[in-house]
Order: sequence, then C-alpha cells, then structure tokens
Amino acid sequence: MFMGEFQHSLDDKGRLIIPAKLREGLGERFIITRGLDRSLFVYPLSEWRILEEKMKTLPTTQADTRAFVRLFFSGAVDCEPDKQGRVSLPQHLRDHAQIQRDLYILGVSTRIEIWAKEIWEEYSQKAEESYEALAEKIIGIGI
Repeated sequence: MFMGEFQHSLDDKGRLIIPAKLREGLGERFIITRGLDRSLFVYPLSEWRILEEKMKTLPTTQADTRAFVRLFFSGAVDCEPDKQGRVSLPQHLRDHAQIQRDLYILGVSTRIEIWAKEIWEEYSQKAEESYEALAEKIIGIGI
C-alpha cells in the first residue's frame, strides 16, 4: 500500500527521483500514465495488470469508453528507475499534468500520483474545505 506526500523537483533532464519508501512497492518496473484531475498515475505491474483486465470488460461500443481507454493506454510508459531511483517523465505526460519543475508525489493506496506543485496545492486546499462532508457522503461516520 502506498501512502504519504513528498515534495520533489524534476532535474534539468526531466528526471524525477521516486522516494525510496514508494519505490520499494513499485518494484523494478512500473507504469506511468495520464491520471485524472491533471495528475499522473503510477502503477506497479501487478496493479496495472488488474486494471488492464477491468478495462477489457468495458463496452467498446461506447464512444466515451473508447476515448478514455485510448488516452489512458496510449499515454502509458513502462519505467525502470536507474540506480539513483530516477525515471524520465516524457514530455507528453509532463504536458498533461502541467509539470514544469516542482511537484508532489502522493501515495494513494494501490497507486502513486504525481502532481504539479501549484495544481496539487490548489486541489488539496479545495478538497480540505469539504473533507468532513466528503467523508460522511462516501463512507459515513464509521471511520
């Protein structure tokens, strides 16, 4: 399980150091693709395969499904960190997430998310304002 929030920056070559705590759960190879809310999603291969199987069951006769699956899979890159734990973030993924240099890396249960610093700070501030209401709506008062 992935959890935590880490602030990082891209180096001059567009590489990112994945925090050691998160890197352990990702394994030697993992997948980075377009996420939601202008973020990137990072999956260990085991989770990627589960997600891939679920996507295979979606109805390809629906235009929205086809569009989502195309963007999700066409944007995916197979990553293998170097000895320092760095991976290159391709330009198309940086563009999608509007990442220039400073970013956040989040552990989110079965995946990791990568966010541009400004976008994450704005998003999390808005979400924080309604955190209790979201909890009641989604999981009730039982936590």
